[in-house]
Amino acid sequence: MIHFFNQDIDFEISNSEIISNWIISTFQSENKNQEIELSIIFNSDEALLEVNQQFLNHDYYTDIITFTLEDTDDLLEAELYISIDRIKDNAVLLKKSFEEELHRVIIHGVLHLCSYKDKTDDEAKIMRKKEDEYLKKLSL
Repeated sequence: MIHFFNQDIDFEISNSEIISNWIISTFQSENKNQEIELSIIFNSDEALLEVNQQFLNHDYYTDIITFTLEDTDDLLEAELYISIDRIKDNAVLLKKSFEEELHRVIIHGVLHLCSYKDKTDDEAKIMRKKEDEYLKKLSL
């Protein structure tokens, strides 16, 4: 089950059912056969900075932080914290719509939960290719 929350901003995702089904389909395509309990929490830059500082000892703004809470054969429980402020700014910088950038960030977090990493250039290339692959599968 996918749940959407707001932490400190007024934001509501459109097409939440379609987005939820897309996320679940992505997990299934990546051979994640567990039950999924995913909370997606939308925040401001300041709230996400606080999470970044408190839990990761990073002192910078980011668009998403992914936490795996439980990962067993039967259950994947996780949280995605997403900065709506970063999404807006990055959409302008990348000349994308807000929705395109939001979907890219969501699938980026989902792919982290599927064990993809992006620390090296090679990992980042694979991650970007996977993001593009799954973005094409999202039909709104």
